[in-house]
Amino acid sequence: MSEQRRAVSGPRRLIALRRRRRRRTRIGAIGATVCLAALGTAAVPFLLPRLLPDSASHSRSSEAARPSAEPTPGGGAGSTSRPPDDSTVGAAPEPSESPKSPPATGTSGSGKGAGKGAGKGTGTGSSSQPTIPAAGPGTFDTAPVTVTGPASGTPFRVQVEQGAGVDPTDAARQIGVILNDRRGWGRSGARFRQVTGPEAELTFRVATAATTDKLCDVRQADHIGEVNCRTGSDVVINLKRWQLGSPQFDGPPVEYRALIVNHEVGHWLGHGHETCPGPGRPAPAMMQQIDGLKGCVSNPWPYDTQGRYLSGPAVP
Repeated sequence: MSEQRRAVSGPRRLIALRRRRRRRTRIGAIGATVCLAALGTAAVPFLLPRLLPDSASHSRSSEAARPSAEPTPGGGAGSTSRPPDDSTVGAAPEPSESPKSPPATGTSGSGKGAGKGAGKGTGTGSSSQPTIPAAGPGTFDTAPVTVTGPASGTPFRVQVEQGAGVDPTDAARQIGVILNDRRGWGRSGARFRQVTGPEAELTFRVATAATTDKLCDVRQADHIGEVNCRTGSDVVINLKRWQLGSPQFDGPPVEYRALIVNHEVGHWLGHGHETCPGPGRPAPAMMQQIDGLKGCVSNPWPYDTQGRYLSGPAVP
């Protein structure tokens, strides 16, 4: 019986021994794999920069360059433009210009030309055109005292119709520069000081076209929406003309503003219309330059830099 057991148990022991060896082999293989995995993970931070230096540096360069590729926001220049060149005298308003030609499609100028002489531009301005409302509420904002000038003189104020899109303070500054320019009416002894109240003897009003037509009592069909005027002590400047000027004036918009201010103030001081004194000479500020230059050169100033009055034959 014992011999039979030994005969049977011998093969079983061999099978069991082989199974134990296979288990040890599997356990050893698993252990080695775990060890290698652990070693590999620990080595990644040290080996990766050496294995991929170009890729890493390229990634850093791209990130560093990204902010410089972003567009920087641009600023806009302040909006300026020009005024019309004839207005009213006495009780009945006289239109300052007639729409014989289509209005200019340009925008306001840079504001730097307020001190320049005769214009040599085209009157078309830049490519971006300001928004110009055709009508407004008929109420006005009065500019605060902005102009530094003589302590005494004719009190004037500047008003801009609400919703016109023109800053009253900026409008007052530009009109003050024109009034105080050495080529302006100060050469004849006129002095102007800015005020804000009803003591003003001269009021400049920048108004929408519809409001201008009401204040100027415009009735002629081809003048509606197009003209400026002076009525009594009010100089009414059509917003359209303030922003776009006139296609007939050969100069930048800011010089056209100077022309309308000087022309209307000239009427207020008692000057009548004049015409071209000769080909190639400066057109008088009291000339209705909107009707054509008749051989003269566009000019917004009543005097030249030497203090000489730029006159022409009186218009009957």
